[in-house]
Amino acid sequence: MKSKLYVGNISFQSTADDIRSAFESGGRTVTDVFIPTDRETGRPRGFAFVELSTPEEAQSAIEELNGTDLGGRTLQVNEAREKQPRSGGGGRY
Repeated sequence: MKSKLYVGNISFQSTADDIRSAFESGGRTVTDVFIPTDRETGRPRGFAFVELSTPEEAQSAIEELNGTDLGGRTLQVNEAREKQPRSGGGGRY
């Protein structure tokens, strides 16, 4: 298992520090938190990626934090999947 996790259903008000704090509970070491934003509005998109120092810590975070509350929202935590390449267009020419 990899040590990068997908964290879904986060509050738009949650910051990287809020997420880091939640994932560091239990003695885990967070190496990175990334919250994607909308290109046009700059608002968070409602999910984040959290990288932990070991696969064991990542598994521990999934077991402990999936389904818990952060900022009034129930988190969805699971292993991040690699981004799949998009197929071309579909538009007219």
